[in-house]
Amino acid sequence: MAKVLITGGAGFIGSNLAYDYAKNCHEVVIFDNLSRNGTELNMEWLTQNNSNIVLFNGDIRIKNDIEKCFDMYGEFDIIFHLAAQVAVTTSVTNPQEDFEINALGSFNLLEVIRAKNDKAIVLYASTNKVYGEMKNIEIIEKNGRYIYEDHPNGISENESLDFHSPYGCSKGAADQYFIDYSRIYGLKTIVFRQSCIYGYRQFGIEDQGWVAWFTIASIYNKNISIYGDGMQVRDVLFIEDLIEAYKMSIANIEITSGQAYNIGGGYFNMSLLELLSYLEDFFNKKINYNFDNWRPGDQKVFIADISKAKKDFGWEPKICARDGVKKLASWVEENKNIFKEVGIV
Repeated sequence: MAKVLITGGAGFIGSNLAYDYAKNCHEVVIFDNLSRNGTELNMEWLTQNNSNIVLFNGDIRIKNDIEKCFDMYGEFDIIFHLAAQVAVTTSVTNPQEDFEINALGSFNLLEVIRAKNDKAIVLYASTNKVYGEMKNIEIIEKNGRYIYEDHPNGISENESLDFHSPYGCSKGAADQYFIDYSRIYGLKTIVFRQSCIYGYRQFGIEDQGWVAWFTIASIYNKNISIYGDGMQVRDVLFIEDLIEAYKMSIANIEITSGQAYNIGGGYFNMSLLELLSYLEDFFNKKINYNFDNWRPGDQKVFIADISKAKKDFGWEPKICARDGVKKLASWVEENKNIFKEVGIV
């Protein structure tokens, strides 16, 4: 059985990942400072259901915290680096905090791994925002949505990086550090440039996971703001498909080490307005929303070309957007008490 460290393991992706590994009898250590809304509830849920999950309460910005974690628990077989500041809007209002968490925190972790645990497989959750606005790519409007004119399979890993926003800069810097620490120091690192991930235990607000927020807001009649015109398109990936990608890439580390992969829904994509239309059909009610200004660095379209992941480790998503949203909506409706506890309703 593997010994697993998950930074940010009490968050949305991390808690789902920790649960998956723990239910398969792996030992899981979660490194988290529990600052995000809902993380304490996630930890309660995880520890109630699994005796082989433990929490190390630490801050990724403090290198000494990371060192203490490794000193306490020893070497790990697999390390997932998910701890992050996740919102573009927050990075614009507080770029220093964004840098310290995403760039400095990632550097701290890499240095500790290099010194104490250099045989581990290390997966970093990056973002498609490292590609910036991609102004060089022609975009056209068709049937009420934006599409690429010349990229039928989406954006590949060969696209030029253009970080654009403070968030893009901080995540992009870490992205490149993880790739380079494989090349220079021989660490077994994998970078996932993730698209819009959604699913269970996602308590973010509007700038921290739009699929989940639109779904939650629709159920609880909260105000929904669309930044831009709503025709922007994203490929969306359900949490269960993402976790499968994590595990398959790790199982093929001899190929994936030192590589970056665009990981998203690919052909499973939708516009903001298409999601709202689907939610109106699903809940059989009119959903109210308003429009606001475009956000800096916001792409009119992002669809990941996932062919490299399929070629290198045999992965592709299985849960289509409509089925994934249905799964999420059902879970939200069944867990209204949780959303009361986190203050969303």
